[in-house]
Amino acid sequence: MDNRPKRLHHYQNSIMDSAKWDHFTPRADDIIITTSYKAGTTWMQGICAALVFQQPQPPVPQDDLTPWFDSNFAPLEVVLELLGGLQSRRYVKTHCPLDGIRFFDEVKYIFVGRDGRDVFSSMWNHWHNLKPEAIDALNNAPDRQGPILPYPGDSISEAFDQWLDRGSFEWESDGYPFWSHLHHAQTWWDYRQLPNILFVHFDDLLRDLDGQMRRISAYLDIPVNEDIWPDLLHGVSFGEMKNNALKMAPGASHGTWKDNSNFFHKGTRQRWRGVLTEAQSERYERLAAERLDPQLNRWLAQGGVLTE
Repeated sequence: MDNRPKRLHHYQNSIMDSAKWDHFTPRADDIIITTSYKAGTTWMQGICAALVFQQPQPPVPQDDLTPWFDSNFAPLEVVLELLGGLQSRRYVKTHCPLDGIRFFDEVKYIFVGRDGRDVFSSMWNHWHNLKPEAIDALNNAPDRQGPILPYPGDSISEAFDQWLDRGSFEWESDGYPFWSHLHHAQTWWDYRQLPNILFVHFDDLLRDLDGQMRRISAYLDIPVNEDIWPDLLHGVSFGEMKNNALKMAPGASHGTWKDNSNFFHKGTRQRWRGVLTEAQSERYERLAAERLDPQLNRWLAQGGVLTE
């Protein structure tokens, strides 16, 4: 394997277009947060906001600070203008696998991982919370190319089976109607030795938010101010972010969601239990074991300290 990531695929559908990264001009202190989806993206954006601004909540809504760069929710020129005008340190999110974007040596990436069954369970709620008109706007955009996003159905069991059995792109085998959580993770894992990629697990944030936030702060070269640290921790707690959903949830100020606070649904682990059948859970485990590096598979399932 080459020691530097290369772009192999173009991810384009009604939701995102990975080619937008061709227009991104990095700054040396940029932070790029990456997840497949529903793995703690917004939580990490909240953590980055607290560290960058050294206050419990960002000064303005996150919509005005931290765009999903490759999404189709806003025109590219609008996103570029927003980012170009920011005077503060920038933290941007992507949901693209690493084999679909330009890689920048000068920025710092934070990958957030989570068990795929939790990811899907959270996505199910997220999908149902999207306003139908938001889905229509994506699917009916004049320049839309690639697969559309269907309306969510009534059966989480049927949707999970499709998520396991069908890909949205010809080089993926799962993830429909979005993209593959497993493939996304593997593309970043393959380059985990690079000094500008940090792996953080959702479960570790739940278990030890203080320790993980200190780890992230050190990675970003932001000194810890012990005098305000308890306030920062409180500000990025699940309850506080839910209470401040209008400011913290992506798209909240644009009317994307039926219920802004429901964007922060439960924030727990193993939430699939009692929802997915035992057979479905076991089938996910088999597929993950087949498609992931063994160490990555273990880490996604439980988190913990990475070892070589």
